[in-house]
Amino acid sequence: MPVYLYFCTTHSEIELEHHMDEIIEECPKCKEEGLPPQKLKRLIPSGTTFILNGGGWASSGYSSSK
Repeated sequence: MPVYLYFCTTHSEIELEHHMDEIIEECPKCKEEGLPPQKLKRLIPSGTTFILNGGGWASSGYSSSK
């Protein structure tokens, strides 16, 4: 399941794992703590990480940086 980044006024940024077709409107952490549920705003992450592991084109000299 994908992990999404949300903004809650109480908890700042939180990460939630859920299905793509699932819509989450209220903060589950606020509900757990007995606080009034806050509306969530889905954030667009500032950057993604792309990691190449193992052997392959990057380690065998095909990358532009040598």
